[in-house]
Amino acid sequence: MYWEPEKETMEREELEQLQLERLEATLNRVHMNVPFYRRKFDALGIDTDDIRSIGDIRKLPFTTKDDLRENYPYGLFAVPLREVVRIHASSGTTGMSTVVGYTKNDIKTWSNLVARVLTAGGITKDDVIQIAFGYGLFTGGFGIHYGAERIGASVIPISSGNTARQIKIMQDFKTTALICTPSYALLIADTIMEMGINVNSLSLKYGLFGAEPWSEAMRKEIQDKLKIVATDNYGLSEVMGPGVAGECLERNGLHINEDNFLVEIINPETLEPVPPGETGELVITTLTKEAFPVIRFRTRDLTRLIPSPCPCGRKFMRMHRVMGRTDDMLIIKGVNVFPSQIEHVLFDIEGTEPHYQIIVDRKGAMDDVTVKVEVSEPIFFDEMKKQNELMDLIKRRLASELGIGVNVRLVEKKSIERSEGKAKRVIDLRKI
Repeated sequence: MYWEPEKETMEREELEQLQLERLEATLNRVHMNVPFYRRKFDALGIDTDDIRSIGDIRKLPFTTKDDLRENYPYGLFAVPLREVVRIHASSGTTGMSTVVGYTKNDIKTWSNLVARVLTAGGITKDDVIQIAFGYGLFTGGFGIHYGAERIGASVIPISSGNTARQIKIMQDFKTTALICTPSYALLIADTIMEMGINVNSLSLKYGLFGAEPWSEAMRKEIQDKLKIVATDNYGLSEVMGPGVAGECLERNGLHINEDNFLVEIINPETLEPVPPGETGELVITTLTKEAFPVIRFRTRDLTRLIPSPCPCGRKFMRMHRVMGRTDDMLIIKGVNVFPSQIEHVLFDIEGTEPHYQIIVDRKGAMDDVTVKVEVSEPIFFDEMKKQNELMDLIKRRLASELGIGVNVRLVEKKSIERSEGKAKRVIDLRKI
């Protein structure tokens, strides 16, 4: 099932020609209308007419979040403010928010791309979609909302928070699709169980989750608890919001809307391309944005491309789900550690709950890591010997996975603060 079949099944040769034409038009637009890019290109002696192939994009400079912040709020807009019909800002999870704008045509394009992602995830005009992303400056709520309306689905714009009310709305309004962060989906699932509600009495069929990294084990947990098909979708405010990429029902990689976004995978240290299929940092160039085009934007998200064809028939390249961020990466005793690695280990150990927190501190000259792990009530109130055995098992598994030793502390179920947005997995207390 496709939203725009002629585009989503475009042959690679035709797609690359379209990408090149749109790249050339975008470069001309930013050179003419965005002083920041004009200065950058001129300083490097770049003539936009010299970009004659997709590979030539490597001649162009990167754009970073710092560049966006330094041009706050409207310095990178490529159209006059009178042509901007919507203004959003990033959630600011990793620092000060960045401001982005949309023309009327940008909103139309955005709606179409989100409609593609929703359709790939199984959504049709017959669905009742409960959007539990926050509305407001964050792009998630409105981005999904407009795409869902484009399809013709019934939209419940409930926004985030008030979990008990979310569940009541699900029951009363016969919600068939839930859209939120994966960590909030788990909180909803646990609350449903605590309220004594039979999940089979709900009308839920699908869940489309994004805005934070999550593992395959977490997907299984959500699917089992909510009795749904869960798909991953990807977007970021700086390049549009949701709609950049999304999984189809094969659930084996996210189809990138390549007719609108040119993507690269680079080594975040050398800034050179990584070999095909290897993990690196995702870099995105917008090809159709009018108000806020960005060139080679460093997302800081770690992923890899999947070049093999998908059984669903879509021809766009797929990306592996985001494995973490270069700025989520912790360097502990010289070793790179990602929260997703810890999550992967914990999900495989019976008795642990899907909630954890990593606390990093420095004692003297040495880094000290403690992983707080929620455990089921029988284990928490069990004899000390069994608790110690579980702690030792977790320590061994983590040491094997991470390559360093960490401390483990077992805590009672629900003692780690829950989030209705992005889960706060890491508390770094080091003064580095």
